[in-house]
Amino acid sequence: MPSTSAFYRAAARVASSLAPVLTLASPKLAAGHRGRHGAVERLSTWSAGKRDAARPLVWLHASSVGEGLQAESVLHELRRRRPDAQFVYTHFSPSAESLARRLPVDVADYLPYDLPRPVETLLGALRPDLLVFSKLDLWPELAVRAAAGGTTVAMVAATVSPGSGRLRWPARAVLRTGYEAVGVAAAVSEEDAQRLARLGVSPDRIRVLGDPRYDSVVERIAGVSKDEPLLRFGRGAPTLIAGSTWPEDEAALLGAFARVRAKHPAARLALVPHEPTEAHLVGAARAAAGLGLPAPVRLSRAQEPVPVLLVDRLGVLARLYGAGTMAYVGGGFGRAGLHSVLEPAAWRLPVSFGPRWRESRDAAALLQADAARALTGRGSAALDELVAIWCGWIEGEAEREAAGERAKAVVERGRGASSRSAELLAGLISSPHPRTSPIGAR
Repeated sequence: MPSTSAFYRAAARVASSLAPVLTLASPKLAAGHRGRHGAVERLSTWSAGKRDAARPLVWLHASSVGEGLQAESVLHELRRRRPDAQFVYTHFSPSAESLARRLPVDVADYLPYDLPRPVETLLGALRPDLLVFSKLDLWPELAVRAAAGGTTVAMVAATVSPGSGRLRWPARAVLRTGYEAVGVAAAVSEEDAQRLARLGVSPDRIRVLGDPRYDSVVERIAGVSKDEPLLRFGRGAPTLIAGSTWPEDEAALLGAFARVRAKHPAARLALVPHEPTEAHLVGAARAAAGLGLPAPVRLSRAQEPVPVLLVDRLGVLARLYGAGTMAYVGGGFGRAGLHSVLEPAAWRLPVSFGPRWRESRDAAALLQADAARALTGRGSAALDELVAIWCGWIEGEAEREAAGERAKAVVERGRGASSRSAELLAGLISSPHPRTSPIGAR
């Protein structure tokens, strides 16, 4: 039977054994480690009582909330095409817990560590016909053993950034057997298809179908009620919604806002930190006070629109963008990468962001359509640029609205990948027995 490399298995064992120690420094890692404890037993118990052997089972894995949202519309489409199937959803990050609870699946849980014993136990219990990885979060042990056992392994929304560490040695060599197990990969673009082939996916198994995120975003925005309470925070004044921000984003935003308010006293700012920890929230409030701004009001306490809204909980950003007249998306100063610009674009908002945006295909599309503005400098230079952009959008309402329409048009042009991806996946399910993945036929 094909197998992962001895080096990979050793590295996976070391990583899992160190996990309890690493969690001491990170509440997020600690939550994930706790969630994985007992996941095999919980999923096996579900299978023993509710797995219908006469129905095909699709196992969809998406590491975090971002990957899960990217695949959500594909899942909806696949359920519509194959209502006879059962669906399992797993995730790795605790950020996806709330998403997992609302997805239309039969069971959802954490994915255990990628070790031979738990993987073999879980595959034996679930007996999936189709295993689908979203984006790039493919786990070699799981993929290889699933394929060897007759499960078709697929990828949707498959994308590989040019700077991905997986493309470099030794990661590419260590992970290669996992990608060789892929029976079909739905790539976002031709460039992604070429990079998937470098990772080990056979080129004849790759289809370029576009990015399902566009469909998922449109579906989520369309589902927001006109009576959504969050929308009241933008009524009556020009409001910039700053989503998924980090401290460097907030330094520029708060500094710029102090100057914008001097010219436009009615202007408002909503700050939505990417990680709204207590320390982060306190730091943002302290920075606002140091600039002479009104004290930020936390969302959990806000009853009406305020000059500075500080969002202290997760899961509201996509809806809150609907309260804005313009948007800023965080992550463009650090190395973690620019966060999603599609939600504000889908709300018809012009978008701004920091200088590190070039690995974001969506940001490039918005810039090309003249629907976004990118800062080019840092420090005082970034602050000056942001003030000019912000004031320009407040004072030039017609141009701001036109830019928002262009942003929405970019999102509309990207739609359709979910339907194409679901059609591809539906064709891989042949109840009650799946097609054998190429690696399993060897």
